Amino acid sequence: MAIPAIQDSVVVGVDGSPSSVAAVQWAARSAALRGRRLVLIHVIPSPMVTTAPWPQLPLPDDAFRVMEEEAERILGEARGIAEQAGVDEIRSAVLQSGIVGTLTEVSRDADRIVVGSRGQTALGRMLLGSVSTGLVNQAQCPVVIVRDGEMPAENTPVLVGIDGSPASELATEVAFEEASVRQVELVALHGWRDTTLFNYPGLDAEELQTQAEAVLAERLAGWQERYPDVTVHRVVVAEHPARALVDRAEDAQLVVVGSRGRGGLASTLLGSVSSGVVHSVRIPVVVARPK
Repeated sequence: MAIPAIQDSVVVGVDGSPSSVAAVQWAARSAALRGRRLVLIHVIPSPMVTTAPWPQLPLPDDAFRVMEEEAERILGEARGIAEQAGVDEIRSAVLQSGIVGTLTEVSRDADRIVVGSRGQTALGRMLLGSVSTGLVNQAQCPVVIVRDGEMPAENTPVLVGIDGSPASELATEVAFEEASVRQVELVALHGWRDTTLFNYPGLDAEELQTQAEAVLAERLAGWQERYPDVTVHRVVVAEHPARALVDRAEDAQLVVVGSRGRGGLASTLLGSVSSGVVHSVRIPVVVARPK
């Protein structure tokens, strides 16, 4: 089946797992709130795609017919869930290829892509599944990771981590938009304490706190003008940013982080702060990857 029109759509990867069902629910509400098309995609892995060091076993002649039938059943259930959210336009497709590669390709044109945190397979039931891990490091649009379980209250705020990096600026943009469409408050958090430097002789903690508060206010000023409907609470803490975000996520409905941290090892792949948040919180997380 060909890939349906993706441009500016909310795309959700569907595999029938509990976290995938939660991802469909979240994506459908997001599409309805933002007036976007919702695209449901189920990927059947290609027999040519393997990471094992040995050849794959031959498949029965009717294997793909059975998998396609199962895929259509899964997509049908997902469509039923999405329709309850009031989405104006829903499209779906069954694709055959490598799962991460296919969803990464789809992300080129998507508004954002939503996946469950864990898949159906045994390996997928790790803390963060291989598909979600691959997407947060490769996708070309914001990626939303959703876990199964009770969703947070819809009147709770959006939480964003800000460190002044370009990735953080993109996360700020995404967070303001999310707070605006959901009509909730935005909590902008900056944690400036680095445990390796905090006890360095001569550091003035009060001065660092004052400087951090001024920088955060400056970073937010333009966005507050652009989104006057969003009430912003600035939080500056002498804590490690990942721990501060994880702790405060308990009172939020969504956490937004950048795809890369500021400098050093944190600038590779997902980044240490974002990775810590994605792996630790129970609420949906948006990793604000650039187009």
